[in-house]
Amino acid sequence: MIAANETRTIRLESMTRVEGEGGLRIEVHDGRLRDVKVDVFEAPRFFEAFLRGRSIREVPDLTARICGICPAAHQMSSVQAIETALGITPGPETRALRRLLYCGEWIESHALHIYFLQAPDFFGMESSLTLGKSHPDVVRQGLELKKMGNDLMTAIGGRSVHPISVCIGGFWRVPRRNELLELRPRLEWALQASINTVKFVSGLERPDFAPNYECVALSHPREYAINDGSIASQVGLDIPVRDFEHVFLEEHVAHSTALHSVRADRGTSYLVGPLARMNLNYSQLPPGARNAAKECGIAWPCFNPYAGIVARAVELLMACEESLRIIESYTEPEPARLEYALRAGEGCAATEAPRGLLYHRYRFNDQGVVQSARIVPPTCQNYRRIEDDLRLMLPGILERPDAEIVDACEKLVRNYDPCISCSTHAVRVHIIRD
Repeated sequence: MIAANETRTIRLESMTRVEGEGGLRIEVHDGRLRDVKVDVFEAPRFFEAFLRGRSIREVPDLTARICGICPAAHQMSSVQAIETALGITPGPETRALRRLLYCGEWIESHALHIYFLQAPDFFGMESSLTLGKSHPDVVRQGLELKKMGNDLMTAIGGRSVHPISVCIGGFWRVPRRNELLELRPRLEWALQASINTVKFVSGLERPDFAPNYECVALSHPREYAINDGSIASQVGLDIPVRDFEHVFLEEHVAHSTALHSVRADRGTSYLVGPLARMNLNYSQLPPGARNAAKECGIAWPCFNPYAGIVARAVELLMACEESLRIIESYTEPEPARLEYALRAGEGCAATEAPRGLLYHRYRFNDQGVVQSARIVPPTCQNYRRIEDDLRLMLPGILERPDAEIVDACEKLVRNYDPCISCSTHAVRVHIIRD
């Protein structure tokens, strides 16, 4: 037992089954939660700084290197921000091909998270290796789904990690129709495997936990938003992307090399990612995904973060369904890329990375040299919400042993599929007060 007025500190030095390096620190005083912090200690990578002084032509390839799991997301946000500044509007064929590339990334990223990072939590197992011993067919299906996403990205982007074909105005090279049609049989298998995935994760037992989220995501009038749209929430927000920095504020926190995002007007956290997208854009799902979402046993909108794995599975199905649709009607963009003249400008864009809303802004001179850059990854936008969730959950489990508390916290954090490496672009600040 902890004596009265005694402080108990619970630390997790490094979280497992998340991308990047971070830990947790929990302080309990007199049996009550005093503080909890997601302690991100991965070295800052200064994304915006390494883009300054570089040509805008280099930006898509440089931003792809920010992340090996969601490189296309950074490419799409960066290239569309620059095109906005230059007044370039690629045609519908290029837009469809970019959406297809994004679908490939959603497939590989969602499959990775569902099967290898989060599913072991629901079985009380330490890793997918353990899960593979008891459920080999499940893990094998996850591997094949991830490979499908990787191969789709390779067909369009030239390779699955850090694609090289995306450029301002379009693509350096576009795939031939027959190259994409060759993927159709495997995508049809992936479609059925995704239906099975929704059924599989819908049957997993979820803790009863449902905070009051403000869900924020892109919204598009004619499709499930991925590449563009307005920024919306279920509490009445509906703004153009250019107003993002007026509505959302990034803050330095002393315990993290990553910034935290809040609503600028009231300093509150908000949620981005698959669960937020599903809550806002359910009606825009294609027929197969909407039917699976309807039959999965969850009433949408849903605010239980542990249902995020189901939202990811529905989006996995959606991405397979969309990929088949785009391939069936695919026409090669002609030309592959639009020509443009260099001029000074500033532009921004937002897309939906697998983990949520991703915002890029660039300003460059008349030689096309970047003067300033701003990148707001989805994990930065979720950090404050993650800490708020932990504050809500922890009081109910503080009587448990430390190891059980740490395990419960890790499971909660993994709902968000945090990409810590994407988020670390700040300087660690130490504040000492007398």
